[in-house]
Amino acid sequence: MSQMLLSTFKTRIAKYCFLPNTQTTWILAGSLFIMVTDNLSLFQNLLKTYPFNFHNLPFLISLVIFFFATIAIVFQILCIGKSAKWILALLIIVSSINAYFMDSFGVVIDHTMMDNVAQTDLKELQGLISIELLMRLILFGLLPAYFVIKSFPKAGAFNQEIKGRLKTVATLSLTTLIVVMPFTAGYASFIREHKIVRFYANPTYSIYSSYKYLNQEANVYEARNTPLKKIAEDAVKTSTTSNKHKLVIMVVGETARFDRFSLNGYQRLTNPNLAKANVISFDDVSSCGTSTGVSVPCMFSSLGKRHYDKKAAVNQENVIDVLARNGIDVLWRDNNSDSKGVALRVKYQDFQSTTLNPICDPECRDVGMLDGLDKHIQSKSDKDILIVLHQMGNHGPEYFRRYPAAFEKFSPVCKSKELKDCTKQEIDNAYDNAILYTDYFLSEVIKFLKPYEENYDVGMMYIADHGESLGEYGMYLHAAPVMIAPKEQTRVPLIVWTGNTSSFPQSHLRQHKNVALSHDDVFCSLLVAYDFRSNVCMPYVESAKHLYNSLDHDVIAVEDQGSTS
Repeated sequence: MSQMLLSTFKTRIAKYCFLPNTQTTWILAGSLFIMVTDNLSLFQNLLKTYPFNFHNLPFLISLVIFFFATIAIVFQILCIGKSAKWILALLIIVSSINAYFMDSFGVVIDHTMMDNVAQTDLKELQGLISIELLMRLILFGLLPAYFVIKSFPKAGAFNQEIKGRLKTVATLSLTTLIVVMPFTAGYASFIREHKIVRFYANPTYSIYSSYKYLNQEANVYEARNTPLKKIAEDAVKTSTTSNKHKLVIMVVGETARFDRFSLNGYQRLTNPNLAKANVISFDDVSSCGTSTGVSVPCMFSSLGKRHYDKKAAVNQENVIDVLARNGIDVLWRDNNSDSKGVALRVKYQDFQSTTLNPICDPECRDVGMLDGLDKHIQSKSDKDILIVLHQMGNHGPEYFRRYPAAFEKFSPVCKSKELKDCTKQEIDNAYDNAILYTDYFLSEVIKFLKPYEENYDVGMMYIADHGESLGEYGMYLHAAPVMIAPKEQTRVPLIVWTGNTSSFPQSHLRQHKNVALSHDDVFCSLLVAYDFRSNVCMPYVESAKHLYNSLDHDVIAVEDQGSTS
């Protein structure tokens, strides 16, 4: 019965629209459906760039036709043969999902975002699924896709089908040329000055990004199957005046904005504990990327932001490997999804469950990563020790889940996955409460380290992987392409605490808190912290020598000797 109804409906559509019931026609209809229902973000960005008025109207019409023609041409090429209906159905479903996230959070579906999706675990996925997403998926994805699968016409003769496709593509290309030619100056400006608008073309940009992502992953797979390239093989430990072993805890923060720390001038008191802990908060620190999947491996790599490439990073050692190879005991504890490949060759512990984390309610808390560290340190008393703690931090969009109820100082808070359904104040309150919990966690790290000052040269370094958009410019969350990412996603907090007898006295470090730093500085900072020198860090030491000249530390003197020998 349902098949008969669909067949009748399909026939009547073709009859009343005066269109032939061919695959080409259906693909054009599917393109138009997606253009109309799944490109709200594109339309909004076009109108933001070219406000609706009589002067801009012709160019806006031209742009809309151009983007539709682009979708239609791509679909005519992709949806071919017996699998055409399945490909078209899949494109309709994916486009509806893309549209939800672009419309709700202002994100761009590029290859970095796809990498984030691929690395998303079940817990993170549950935090993103909402009623609105499901409703949109059903109404604009699954139902239309079902209709396409059931009603899509069979392909005609091969020669006839190819001839029809070529004719359609040629017509669409000619149409594009006709609507572009009168506005060549406008398009030249649009292409040069407004790249971000093109990123919202759904699904053409995500199709391009899929190709880029798959190509990247193919290269990464190839790299994983080649011998690991050693980095800083010339690293040697310099002599020091201290006979104490090093004990450093590095905290890798998650989704933390520089401007939400009261240490950095934020009007709300989000750092009441750190304000009393004699820490140094550096003022100008930028991230390598805008996502965990890029920033975490990048900050531990010697490649730096400019040269970072996932394939290259996978194929070579990071600073954790270099330290471990040179006798430093390294432990990585993770309360996030994972180490993003950084801790593959050192001891790794997952604190996302009650198996190891004793503080879960049911959300496993960052402070639980301190449990049992005393025993670990005691078992390594004859070694220098580095402990990396990877936070859950402020991972969104459910900021209210990132802290226990006792830390809900600012209220009311947003308790919805749909941030656009909350007021700006509610979102800010939830986010700031999570920062407040990070303040508590870091103060507990310092409190944990203090008893070891007598026997160890102790220190803590906290640096966030990236920031977060909280509605500024209509953007939420993170992972915006770096070239267009707002400072809210790239300016991150860096907080350092050192013990009273540290070889890096706070009084000297504090003099340089205004120096511009970035994730690029982590690799060599860790080597220097453990008194290693390497030619890999010669450019770093030369460019940052002003940071160390005032320190009574042997590494600079040794580097200088090495450079003149």
